[in-house]
Amino acid sequence: MPELTEVRLGKKTEPPILLRKSDDLIAVRTRSTRSIKAGAVRTPESGEVADGHLVFTVPEAGVEIYRVPPGAGRRSLESRKEALRAAADVRFAGGVMVDEKSREPVLYTENLFIKFVDEMDLEDCRAVIREAGLTIKKELTYATNAFFVGAPEGTGTRVFDTAASLLNRTDVEYCHPELVRPKGRRVIAVEQWHLKTTTIDGTAVSASANVEAAHQVTQGEGVVIAVIDDGVDIDHPEFSGAGKIVAPRDASLGTGDPRPKDPHPAFTEDHGTACAGVACAAGLVRASGVAPKAKLIPIRLSSALGSQQEAEAFEWAANNGADVISCSWGPEDGDWWNPNHPAHNQKVPIPASTKLAVDYATTKGRGGKGCVVLFAAGNGNESVDNDGYASYERIIAVAACNDRGKRSVYSDFGKAIWCSFPSSDRGHAPFQHPAPLTKGIFTTDRVGASGYNPGTSGAGDNRGNYTNSFGGTSSACPGAAGVAALVLSVNPELKWQEVREILKQSCDKIDPQGGNYTAEGWSRFYGYGRLNAEKAVALAKPGTQNRVLISRTFNELIPDLQMVTVSLDVNDATPIENLIVHLDLAHTYIGDLVITLMPPTGLNPAKVVLHDRTGGATQNLKRTYDMLDTQALAPLKGKGLKGTWTLDIEDAEARDEGTLRQFGLELVFGSGSRRAEAARSTGAMNRGRRAEAGRVSRMSSRRAPSRRA
Repeated sequence: MPELTEVRLGKKTEPPILLRKSDDLIAVRTRSTRSIKAGAVRTPESGEVADGHLVFTVPEAGVEIYRVPPGAGRRSLESRKEALRAAADVRFAGGVMVDEKSREPVLYTENLFIKFVDEMDLEDCRAVIREAGLTIKKELTYATNAFFVGAPEGTGTRVFDTAASLLNRTDVEYCHPELVRPKGRRVIAVEQWHLKTTTIDGTAVSASANVEAAHQVTQGEGVVIAVIDDGVDIDHPEFSGAGKIVAPRDASLGTGDPRPKDPHPAFTEDHGTACAGVACAAGLVRASGVAPKAKLIPIRLSSALGSQQEAEAFEWAANNGADVISCSWGPEDGDWWNPNHPAHNQKVPIPASTKLAVDYATTKGRGGKGCVVLFAAGNGNESVDNDGYASYERIIAVAACNDRGKRSVYSDFGKAIWCSFPSSDRGHAPFQHPAPLTKGIFTTDRVGASGYNPGTSGAGDNRGNYTNSFGGTSSACPGAAGVAALVLSVNPELKWQEVREILKQSCDKIDPQGGNYTAEGWSRFYGYGRLNAEKAVALAKPGTQNRVLISRTFNELIPDLQMVTVSLDVNDATPIENLIVHLDLAHTYIGDLVITLMPPTGLNPAKVVLHDRTGGATQNLKRTYDMLDTQALAPLKGKGLKGTWTLDIEDAEARDEGTLRQFGLELVFGSGSRRAEAARSTGAMNRGRRAEAGRVSRMSSRRAPSRRA
C-alpha cells in the first residue's frame, strides 16, 4: 500500500489529514496558462492525456489534473510525465496526492502558510523563514506574524517535510503547505415564492421567509454584502445602478474585475451571479434580492479550496466595508442519493490560513463589531460537521428547505446547522420524497445566453438574463445573508454574535414531526428553523433594551515597564443583561500589554483579563469586549454593577510605550427592567453622552527590562 503523508492544517495538536500518491492522476502546469488541449490542432503533449479526462483545473495558474487509465498495454504515469516535461510550454508535469478517505485529488504547491506566536519579534520571524530556505512572498495582515512563503522550485513533496519541521518549533503556531482541492458549488440545477406567499402556474405556494413583509421596514439600506464566489456579472441591470457595486475584486487574479472569465470549457462561471442576485439584486427589472437596497462587494474566487487567495478574499471583504459575507462553496459533496459515497465520511478541515482570515473578519470587520459570515451547509445529504468551513464556530451554516415547508432532499444536516432558508428541491421515489411545486429559485443570471438560461422563457426569461431554477444550499446561504443585512440595516450597532442570536430567535419551526426538534428548539435538519425576515427585523429594532454608557477620555501615558490604573464609578444597581467594555489606546507594540478589569468587591468574577500580551507588534488597540466574545464577563449577567470598576494596564516588556485614550462601561438592561430614576442616578444618559466619573493613578513595575532582538 502506498505510503501515507500526514498534513496538519491547524495546530500541531490537531488531527492530520492523510494523503497518498495517486496511481492514475497526473498534474500538468503550462507556462502560458493555456490548457494543453487548447487549439484546433492536436499536439504531442495533448496526446499524452488524450485517453484521460479532466477532473480538476486551476485556470489562473495553468494547472490541470487528468485521470488516465492505468494497466497493461497503456503508457505508464512516469513515461507520460517525462514526455510532457519535454514540451516547451509545460512548466511542470508530476504526480498528484489524493485524500485517503475521500479519494479526491489534492494538489500541493511549493508554497506554505506559516504563523509564528504573537509575541515573537517580526525580524526573528523573517530570520527563521530565511534559515529554512524559504522566500517570503507576502507578509499577511489578517493575522499577527503570518506569512505566505515559497520553497525553491523543484522542492516537490519535500514541502511536506519542511512544513512539519517548522510546525514542531515552539515559536510556530501554524504551518501548512498550500493544499488545494476541487471546490464544490452549492447548486442543484432544477418565481420569487421564497420572498412571499404567491401562486405559480396555478399552484399556491406558501413556504417563504416572509421577506416582503420585512421590506415594509427596510430593504437593506446602508448595508454592504460581500459575495465570495466565481465571477459576478456586474453589468447586469440588477447590479448596474449607481453605487450598487463597491470594491469589486478578483481575488484569484489580483485585479478589480470580478466578472466571469470562463477560463476552461468544462467550467463556466454562472454561480456567483445567481448567488449575488438572491442576496441583493436590486429588483429594478424582474428579480429582487432579499436585501435589494444593500450594496454588493463581488469577489471572484476561482482558486481551488484551501488556496491563499481564499483567505485574502475574506480580508478584502472586511477591509473594504463588508457587513455580511456570503459563501456558497466548500468541500465537494457526496452524491446525496448514495449513502455509500466515500465523501460522506470525509472530514475536510478549514486550513489555518482561511480560519485566521475568518477570525480577522469577525473581529476586525465593521469597526470591531465583526462581519457576519455565512456558508452554505452543503448538498450531499450528509453531515455538515465533516465540513471544516461551514462547521467553524464563527460561521453561520445555512441549510435548505423547500416550497412545501420541508427539508430539501439533498441538504446537509448536523450539529453546525444554525438555520434554514427556502430553496429548490427534487423528488426521489426511493426516499419517498415528493416532487417540489416549483422549479426552484428565480434570480439573476448572466446577461444573454452565457448562464444557466440560454434565452427561453421556460427557463426564466427569453433574453437569458434570469433563471427560474437556481437552488441548493447555494441559494439558501445568500438568502440568509440578505436577512442578516436587513437586521443590520435597522440596527447597525449589533455585533455579529448578536445578529446570529436574532436569526435564531426569528426562525419558524417548520416540519414539527420530521424536524425532530430538541427541547431547546433546535433541529439537526433545520437548525432553529426557517428564517422569518419580518420577525428578524422586528427583533433587531433598537429601543427594546435600555443602555447607559459611562465613559471618560483619559489621555494618560502608559510608560514602558509600568502600570497605569484608572477607575470608573457605577451608581446603578439594576441587574444587567450585558456589559460592554469600551477600550481605546495607542501603543507601539500591544504584545507588551496585560489589561485587567477589576469589578467592585464582592462581584464574581473578581477580575477579568481582557488582553494578555496578544497581537505581537500590532500598533494600537481599539475594541469592545462583552459577554458574547469574552466569556469571563458572562457571570455578571443578571447582577447589579454598582461600585468602583478598576482597569489595570501593565506594560510588561521593554522598549515601547503608549497612551490610554478612553475607557468606558456600557450597561445593557433588559426591556422593562430599567427604572427611569436609574439613568439619573448614574449621572449618565443613554448612548452618545458620557459620565465624566473616573480616576487615574500610576505605579512603577518591578519587572526587569529586557530587549527584543
